[in-house]
Amino acid sequence: MSIAIPAHDRHRAISTITLAFAADPVVRWLFPDTDRYLAHWPTFAEAYGGGSITSGAGHTTEDFSAVALWLPPGLSPDEERMVDVLDAGVGSALRGEVDAALEEMDAYHPSNEHYYLTLAGVDPPMQGQGVGSVLLRAGLDRCDEQGLPAYLEATSARSRNLYARHGIEELGVILSGSMPPMCPMLRTPA
Repeated sequence: MSIAIPAHDRHRAISTITLAFAADPVVRWLFPDTDRYLAHWPTFAEAYGGGSITSGAGHTTEDFSAVALWLPPGLSPDEERMVDVLDAGVGSALRGEVDAALEEMDAYHPSNEHYYLTLAGVDPPMQGQGVGSVLLRAGLDRCDEQGLPAYLEATSARSRNLYARHGIEELGVILSGSMPPMCPMLRTPA
């Protein structure tokens, strides 16, 4: 079952996302050191997708074992805050590659109205049990009801395969220096 993330449970949602992305190839490329990951990723995740909670478009399971942070049309990540986190948490040697990756992401990002799945994750002990698919399906149903496309970037082969099973199509591959591949994906409404 999918419910909107209550504003007072914002921290629980970000905690689930933090656990879910602890072994993600792209995220750990960004923050390879465990201490830096734990110090900076939650703030980055909040800046990237936290607006979905305020807007009511972010969803979770009742036990917060899975979270999907969808930004509705007209709402974007808090780029200023994201840059502050990257400045504080990413080494200078990597920063040029990160900026190049962000530019590639912008090039793929749709300019028309759409829902943007910034982050979706499942608490590791619950992975593979279908709870992520329940949240994904609820978000895609909302897109269909409103006649809007869904856009996201898959940061692992596992997530790319999950999204593909739900009819989300790969647009290309984002590569920047030593960064693992990231796949921008789009689904038109059914």
